[in-house]
Amino acid sequence: MNIAIHPVPPAERRAKPTDESNLGFGKIFSDHMFTMEWSAGKGWHDAAIGKYGPIAFEPATIVFHYGQTIFEGLKAYRTKSGDINLFRPDRNCARFNISASRLDMPNMEPDFMLQAIGMLLDMDRDWVPKSYETSLYIRPFMIATEPYLGLKSSSSFLFFIITGPVGAYYPEGFNPVKIQVCEKYSRAGPGGLGSVKTAANYAASLLAEKEANQAGFTQVLWLDASERKYLEEVGSMNIFFKIAGTVITPPLTGTTLDGITRSSAIELLKTWNIPVEERRISIDEVLGAHTEGKLDEMFGTGTAAVISPVGLLHYQGRDYSIPAVEGEPLAQRLFEQLMGMQYGLKPDPLGWIVPLDSLIERPLAAATAR
Repeated sequence: MNIAIHPVPPAERRAKPTDESNLGFGKIFSDHMFTMEWSAGKGWHDAAIGKYGPIAFEPATIVFHYGQTIFEGLKAYRTKSGDINLFRPDRNCARFNISASRLDMPNMEPDFMLQAIGMLLDMDRDWVPKSYETSLYIRPFMIATEPYLGLKSSSSFLFFIITGPVGAYYPEGFNPVKIQVCEKYSRAGPGGLGSVKTAANYAASLLAEKEANQAGFTQVLWLDASERKYLEEVGSMNIFFKIAGTVITPPLTGTTLDGITRSSAIELLKTWNIPVEERRISIDEVLGAHTEGKLDEMFGTGTAAVISPVGLLHYQGRDYSIPAVEGEPLAQRLFEQLMGMQYGLKPDPLGWIVPLDSLIERPLAAATAR
């Protein structure tokens, strides 16, 4: 399937930000976007890159009423030489199809999705910021587009890719964040949508996050919905604990996201011969380790924030400060290694970096039908 290209005329292009130290996150968008339609009996069709802008839908469109929508998030990084790198984008494409299957939406050929990303980035190369710790955020997403007020899977879908330059996800940057353990609400239960990047998964966390922010905390750490004692993940990050020299992170049991930064951190730790355990860990175990002086570190991992150290944990009305680490914190080592690889400042022995030019040079694949 060919991709129709409709470049935005120079006079209609958006003004690029001049201050890369003040980009924020998710507020600025590039000139172009990729779109492609899917319809029953026809499959994927009408792939195009054109001007970023509003699209009209009927009020009865299924996505507005039943939330049949999924998304991904990845970044493009500019190196000192001016090249542009992506980090493990194949994992994003594979996870997108996992989300699509769970929401009864059409899959697509991962190579086609990668090439669509590459072609879009090639057109908006100048939007990739140049400063270290900035990047171009890439948001592929898909929505149900059939106008129908009845609970069923849509017979038509629209796939988009939009991009925009971003800075640090958290205002604190790499400084430690304050996390509140959520006791009042549950986010995801067994067999639900906790492992899927879909709107409902994140909508369930909004009120808890708002209340945590109002109380002075950066994010919410969720407990399991069944027993309300096992730690799962933070709203925008997977969570890690270093206890008595061993790194522990909750397992992937269907209620937490299979984070790409999470898996990358685990693989790096193993290459550094640091013990890692993927297992259930209760809030009582963490607080017991804190009391005994064995809670060495706590940090989150995610595409948006990369690595984010946690400096304070709040639970049942009490603050638990995470002590500063003597020497180099493990969170900092992971942050510098991942960022160094992404920006071309460190070697990439695990083959995770994909140069943008390698995507553009591939023969164009075809999208697959449902």
